[in-house]
Amino acid sequence: MQAAQTTVDPSEVAKFEAMAAEWWDPKGKFKPLHMMNPCRLDYITRQIAGEFGRDLSGDKPFEGLRLLDIGCGGGLLSEPMARLGATVVGADAAAGNIPVAQVHAEQSGLDIDYRNITAEEMAAAGEKFDVVLNMEVVEHVYDPLAYLTAVHDLLKPGGLHICSTINRNPKSFAVAILGAEYVMRWLPKGTHEWSKFITPDELYDLIRNAGLDPVDRKGFVFNPISWQWSISDRDLSVNYVTASIRPA
Repeated sequence: MQAAQTTVDPSEVAKFEAMAAEWWDPKGKFKPLHMMNPCRLDYITRQIAGEFGRDLSGDKPFEGLRLLDIGCGGGLLSEPMARLGATVVGADAAAGNIPVAQVHAEQSGLDIDYRNITAEEMAAAGEKFDVVLNMEVVEHVYDPLAYLTAVHDLLKPGGLHICSTINRNPKSFAVAILGAEYVMRWLPKGTHEWSKFITPDELYDLIRNAGLDPVDRKGFVFNPISWQWSISDRDLSVNYVTASIRPA
């Protein structure tokens, strides 16, 4: 069988492997993700519940759903999805992230299938999921369309894809790079490349060209006064998230 093509950018993987040990330190290099995580989880859980008719007030509302968390890192999203009852596979191209995620899941009493593997390799193997989470990954691959096509192939017909990334404009350069990396020092310098950022319209076009139907997009907005993130219907100027469906 021919080996699966990959859209992994080795230089991007190296950046995150260098920070792997800090995934679960809320004051470390992944502080921005810890701060954003409640907002991300709010959007994700509501989208899944709405698409699959699940009641979030139940004990394990996502039971019976198979979910893939691409670029799972240390498991900041995989773990809450497992607690909600989903059967979770966490995949990451950075090998150093996997043992960190495995140890933390074991300490938390969670059964999560973590793998050092790419989306393309999983698609080539015929893996299928009800939900694919693709959070803050697409701006780190070298061929977004090929990558999103692999995501399409990983979804069952009627499956849900949730993808977040960063807009490309002067504000995002000021906030996500100058602010986060140089002023606040939330992230190491060079974590992001502004030229790889993707506008919401560009992402919608990529999603459509990959064979998926976009159904929603929202902004993730940081308030420096309350020091909290919130979901916005209108402000997609920096961080934003999309939901799309693989046609049945």
